[in-house]
Amino acid sequence: MSAYLIIQATVHDWQKFAKYTEVVPPLVEKFGGQYIAMGQPELIEGQDAPKSVVISQWPDCQAAHNFWQSPDYVQAKKHREGTGQFSVLLIDGLSQTTLE
Repeated sequence: MSAYLIIQATVHDWQKFAKYTEVVPPLVEKFGGQYIAMGQPELIEGQDAPKSVVISQWPDCQAAHNFWQSPDYVQAKKHREGTGQFSVLLIDGLSQTTLE
């Protein structure tokens, strides 16, 4: 079953964050993920929205964890430190039978 990694971000230092955006996409692909949405969300209801949201799809939760805990990503994540505020969520996708 697919899993989705959802990152809500408010970046304050785009110059420093740029290096992170260069090195992470190849790692996402290497570990079996793919980006399916990213950008500034439109707030339809509620009080606050993050400045940007990134959603990546993974074969399953284990694949997302393998990426997140890999030495490659741990090193890459250092480029993100001190650049903003981030919330990272992981959720299982729905199976086709759940939708029926």
